[in-house]
Amino acid sequence: MKNLSKLIIAAFSFATLFFASNVKAQTNTPAPNPWRLGIGLEVGAPTGNAHDISNFELGGTARLQYDASDHFAWTLTSGYYNMFGKDVTVITPAGPVTAKAADLGIVPVKLGIKTFFSSNLYFGAEAGAGFETVSNGNTKLILSPTLGFANHTWDVGLRYENFSGQSDNYGLVGLRIAYAFGL
Repeated sequence: MKNLSKLIIAAFSFATLFFASNVKAQTNTPAPNPWRLGIGLEVGAPTGNAHDISNFELGGTARLQYDASDHFAWTLTSGYYNMFGKDVTVITPAGPVTAKAADLGIVPVKLGIKTFFSSNLYFGAEAGAGFETVSNGNTKLILSPTLGFANHTWDVGLRYENFSGQSDNYGLVGLRIAYAFGL
């Protein structure tokens, strides 16, 4: 049942991202569309407890953005991250045993802001939930500050993402490179 609810939340997030409506004001000159969609590749290095099982994270995200002004935007981001398991050595009474740790998959659903402090440079902040896809996985609180560069086509952001909850906290330092377009 827990996995079904995670799947429903992920499907709802993707549906929201892809079926956002386009609203236009009725004026003599059409205003630029404030809605944008970015499809991004995510790469990162796990930190904290996640570094014990993984050295590399790879994922993909879709980000819906609403430009509220020239200097401020609202964001909704979802996708999938995979922290690839690494070889881990455990000391046992019979001696050291090395095995590959299991991958850790996460479906993030985050709301956020972007505030531009120059024409293309921004500070972003996101908060949301991360749904671990492993058996008996937990739901984590995600908090994520970002520094980035964005223009009409590209969005590149460097961020720290913290996953906390259930006494198992970890994070990642990540880079997101996204192709963005107006809706």
